[in-house]
Amino acid sequence: MSRRKRLSGILEKAELRATSMVSIEPELDLGNGRTLEMYWEAINGLRAKQQKYNTLLSSVDNLYNEMLAEERALGEMSEHMLSGVKVKFGRDSYEYEMAGGVRRSERKRPQRKTVTMG
Repeated sequence: MSRRKRLSGILEKAELRATSMVSIEPELDLGNGRTLEMYWEAINGLRAKQQKYNTLLSSVDNLYNEMLAEERALGEMSEHMLSGVKVKFGRDSYEYEMAGGVRRSERKRPQRKTVTMG
């Protein structure tokens, strides 16, 4: 399952406003260092960071999927290794227990419940 990519409503609104402000005056200067050019630079800076963030999320998703596949393969290999020890040394051997298995003689047998009619 992939991670949800980030969208910015503020970024979209800023782009719409900047586009509209261009129609007022292409070189709009509102004073106090607020120019349309600076506004576009801020918009483009945020857009670049958002794209980088979403790209990194995709990379993380890919790495996570690779890790899950290797984890499944390792789990299967672990089962095969334990089965190999069982075949070579026996299911009730100490070697089987040392490899992580439960010896047949040490397995708990389920207790039968007695039903009383009364």
